[in-house]
Amino acid sequence: MKQKSILITGVLGGIGSSIAKMFKENGYFVYGLDIREEQADFVDKLIVFDLHKYCSDEQYRNEFVLYFNDHILSLDVLVNNAAVQLLDKLDDLKLENWQETLNVNLTGPLLLSQLFLSRLEQAQGCIINIGSIHQQLTKPRFISYATSKSALIGLTKALAVDLEGRVRINAISPAAIQTDMLLAGFDGNEEALNQLRMLHPVQRIGYPNDVAKLVLFLASENSGFIHGANLSLDGGISSVLKDL
Repeated sequence: MKQKSILITGVLGGIGSSIAKMFKENGYFVYGLDIREEQADFVDKLIVFDLHKYCSDEQYRNEFVLYFNDHILSLDVLVNNAAVQLLDKLDDLKLENWQETLNVNLTGPLLLSQLFLSRLEQAQGCIINIGSIHQQLTKPRFISYATSKSALIGLTKALAVDLEGRVRINAISPAAIQTDMLLAGFDGNEEALNQLRMLHPVQRIGYPNDVAKLVLFLASENSGFIHGANLSLDGGISSVLKDL
């Protein structure tokens, strides 16, 4: 029986690495894309890759199209996980930050889905986009990020309709997940982090493994009727109306 394969963008991050470990444990060959180059035993083939440059530099994109066509001959699962979160109020928002956010969080997933479509279709595979609670509920300074994640969910639904039964595509929108990026935002303020935990009805924030388990489920044949969905993974926080 042929070994299944998965491609994960942002594979060295907290969520990406958990997804890679989960699929490797379940017998998949793991391709990982990341802007960084680090030793990672949970990735079978790590490819150093700049998703922003892939979207904005035609020569770079053409070089990687040839590379992917030569080195990834078949693919069962594409996980568009890589993201940037550049925060600014509207007064200070820089066009280059806006464009980088849209490239990495939205245009990149579109172009990779397009590139690997025929391989995924041949494998009766699927695409899974990692969204965010910010597609529905957001905060000040998250203009670029929230817009990109809202559009990613829109793209997921539009592609599901467009692809019909060729390739399944779904999204997962996590709330707060305990990653280095999240913890850096709290700058060691454990009290504030604990307040965030208590805001969630489950009384904790999510773990990267929570996301990985849901990705594995969506990739399984048992979820074959789930198509064009955006699954909320939020510990119940989107149901909370908090009194002042």
